[in-house]
Amino acid sequence: MALTLSGLLVSGTVAAQPAAAADPADYQNVRINEVTSSNGDTVELYNTGSIAVSISGWKMSDDSFSPQSFSPSSSTIPAGGFVTFNSPKGLGDADKLVIYTAGDTVVDRVEWAANAAKPAMARCGGDGTGGWVTTTAASTFGASNASGCPSSIPAGNRVRINEVTSDGTDTVELYNGGTSAVDIGAWKYVDNDTTHSPVSISSSSPSATSIPAGGYVTFDSTLGLGDNDSLFLLDSTGNTVDSVTWATGGAKPSDERCANGSGWFRTSTTATLGSANSCSGSGGGTGGGGGQLLGGGGSLTSGCTPEAPSGTGSNPAGTSAWPGGLDVTIADNVCAFTTSTGPEGRDLSGLAFDPSHPSVLWAAKNKSWLYKLVKSNGKWVPDPSWSATGKQIRFASGSGQPDSEGLTVGGNGHIYVTSERDNANNTVPKDTIMEFDPAATGSTLTPIHQWDMTAQFPQFDTGSKDDANLGFEGVGYVPDSWLTANGWVDPLTGAAYNPANYPLHGSGLFFAGLEWDGTLHVYGLNSDGTFTTFGTVATGEASVMDVMFDSGTQRIVATCDNTCGETHTFMKVDANGALVPDVTYTNPAVMPVDNLEGFAIAPMSTCVSGFREVVWSDDGIYGFGPGSSSYGHAVYSGTFPC
Repeated sequence: MALTLSGLLVSGTVAAQPAAAADPADYQNVRINEVTSSNGDTVELYNTGSIAVSISGWKMSDDSFSPQSFSPSSSTIPAGGFVTFNSPKGLGDADKLVIYTAGDTVVDRVEWAANAAKPAMARCGGDGTGGWVTTTAASTFGASNASGCPSSIPAGNRVRINEVTSDGTDTVELYNGGTSAVDIGAWKYVDNDTTHSPVSISSSSPSATSIPAGGYVTFDSTLGLGDNDSLFLLDSTGNTVDSVTWATGGAKPSDERCANGSGWFRTSTTATLGSANSCSGSGGGTGGGGGQLLGGGGSLTSGCTPEAPSGTGSNPAGTSAWPGGLDVTIADNVCAFTTSTGPEGRDLSGLAFDPSHPSVLWAAKNKSWLYKLVKSNGKWVPDPSWSATGKQIRFASGSGQPDSEGLTVGGNGHIYVTSERDNANNTVPKDTIMEFDPAATGSTLTPIHQWDMTAQFPQFDTGSKDDANLGFEGVGYVPDSWLTANGWVDPLTGAAYNPANYPLHGSGLFFAGLEWDGTLHVYGLNSDGTFTTFGTVATGEASVMDVMFDSGTQRIVATCDNTCGETHTFMKVDANGALVPDVTYTNPAVMPVDNLEGFAIAPMSTCVSGFREVVWSDDGIYGFGPGSSSYGHAVYSGTFPC
């Protein structure tokens, strides 16, 4: 089974000991999502992970009987899917539900007080991740809870376990992320030992009676917290509020939420009990939302030198949470992209799936290299039939070292690569788009065509290598058919775009993203080496690091790295024929906040159980820093809805 980045398991699950070999892969991603103590005592399980999980032979118990089998509506829960069953023993007005694997490993648990599960109790604020709330309807079994959740979540459900340590003092920190104080004088906590009774917080810390808005409370656990342990927080009525689970190596010196009060748990380097979390440690932790950063392994090779992220900024206004799976996999071998011009191993930037060959992922390395990647044992590796080490690219002159930042696959199957400058002369901008035939032989590729737009950006020509490095970061090919079907107005004519007006441009336009100001620059690339400029498009992002057209959402996607808080803006054509932002998503919370400059969503033809793959690349191969299993890795894989 794959391990989490820092040894943490999904928050809300229970693991009294390491999972036995008989436990299915990703079992910890299964959550109790809804339960009723009436109308057949129905229980709903939800899979927050990215792969299906077998629940064959699983068991359940309440507060008065030993684990026994149940009959689910399906023996397998698909990624993002639901399974329901009726409790084999009646569930009471005030009761507890515990789910076990066939090997008797505790998976998840929830407790409720009198009438709290009538008509039902459900996770609200996100299936499998939200706080437990008594719902307004018991009709959402087998589907998302959203329609049955109350419009206002109780203030107590804004309280979160924010930091915990198992170093001997076994201290717990609670944080109130709400706008009003919360009375916790009668709240309790319990660990993952199902024989333990909950203990009142006030007995551990008599002064812990209330948490002010935006404030903290700490207390020492009298139950003793060790390796492979959990903590469950119960409100005054006995309802489960929040929980966290950690495995060996976690909670020392502490595990803390990053970002403070809302993010995932990670192992810290310094405990910050009673104050905002420092988030100075490593680990793609879990908690209050599920999800894991899986995979990794291997040690840094000689000369491989990761680079820490820089320029972290805030999300654009109105940013929405990641809509896909919460789990992310480290999907390359450590230090996999070392080259003769980049022995430090970093600088993997642009990514693009090949629509005609969806098992192929193209990648550009800043220091003039192009990779054709294919899947092998779950990782993206160079295709040995094309080049096991990548191919170096040159400018049309046959010389130079293109600062190759972005790439896309054109309608003709050729690879189009952007460059900001010549790395052999890196103080001078050279904003170009180059066309390469992937079928060309040899270890070095020269473009069939090259279009030079440098003169359009005099602001980069200052003699500074930093200014010269603010040009074309990404590029996306957008089919004419989409532009015409959606009524895009040609800025050059003021009328509906008519591709026939530009007979040499091929079958689509190219949208180049500018790091300088986050704009998209639209070009028709003509077969005679000339180009047509169709103007600029505002994305709402401070910078753009990658661009793609996604046929599934029918949107142009502009990606920004940590400069904009790791976000992706999906662009549409509005009623006036203009390209405008539609929605902006963050990355899955489990991912590191790094210079993630590449982003690609797999074609719709790859959809399985409602999801398809999405891939990111880290320009700095930093991960969560030295000592973490993501250190030295560049490629991450997750899922996006179909």
